[in-house]
Amino acid sequence: MSKLITMPEAISRFVPDGSSVALGLALEGLIPFAAGHEIIRQGVRDLTLIGPISDILFDQIIGAGCVRKVIAAWVGNVITGSGYNFRRAVEGGQIEVEDHSNLSVTMALLAGSLGIPFMPLRSALGTDLFQTNPAFKEMTCPYTEQKLATVAALNPDVAIVHAQRADEEGNAHLWGSTGISKVAAQAARHVIVVVEEIVGREVIASDPNRTFCPGFRVSAVVHEPWGAHPSPVPGYYRRDHQRFTDYSTQTKTADGFRQWLEHWVLGVADRDEYCRQLLGEEGMDRLKLTVHAPSMPVDYGY
Repeated sequence: MSKLITMPEAISRFVPDGSSVALGLALEGLIPFAAGHEIIRQGVRDLTLIGPISDILFDQIIGAGCVRKVIAAWVGNVITGSGYNFRRAVEGGQIEVEDHSNLSVTMALLAGSLGIPFMPLRSALGTDLFQTNPAFKEMTCPYTEQKLATVAALNPDVAIVHAQRADEEGNAHLWGSTGISKVAAQAARHVIVVVEEIVGREVIASDPNRTFCPGFRVSAVVHEPWGAHPSPVPGYYRRDHQRFTDYSTQTKTADGFRQWLEHWVLGVADRDEYCRQLLGEEGMDRLKLTVHAPSMPVDYGY
């Protein structure tokens, strides 16, 4: 059965007010900016954002007033450092923050995916995470009597993952640096897959190991070419570094962010208009692949 719907439909159906949403799960690439911008346009409120390194997407959603809580390892701008909306919201007491490391947020989602209440880890011991995040506890290992940290399971209401391609049933291929996309999709109650390309079932079946999440776990598929811009999508387009530096310059003040938001998000109806009016053919040509690195074919015969 086809699960292919539009981005506005996907957000309105699966991201209501008060949702916990996992985003930016592949770290610095494949960030679902188009989904985040649609969340802003629909005025969704009181969200809990979950992710390891969200780059500037979390900052944008926070600045638009959509966020109540952040559960993350880092929020900012990878090129320039600070996420000014995040900083203003924290300093103003407008959002709650639960600090994690990249490993601990991964382990929390892994616990959620396995249906268990927590996951042990060593790296959090001796850190200040216990002072800022109630999800961390200490325990004594029942086998070795060693002291361990534990982190409580996370089960997001929805995980939004940008991938390269999928069939209409939601079976999606993902490659490159995938971060924690798979484990977050397994932990979430709903999964929205946003893809550059819709392909036939036979394409997905030809390379099953690249399927990060089976279609029966996917609630919606959205065909949104250039939906991860300005982040890169391996095999499709490169990172738009200038957009990240421009964002930092333009959002140092709240007024500057509002102007940015009006131009890049509220001033366009959807990602298609974003590409036509704001990027243009010249902008998209500039980000086309300059180096190709195809993988070796494999034989799944038996």
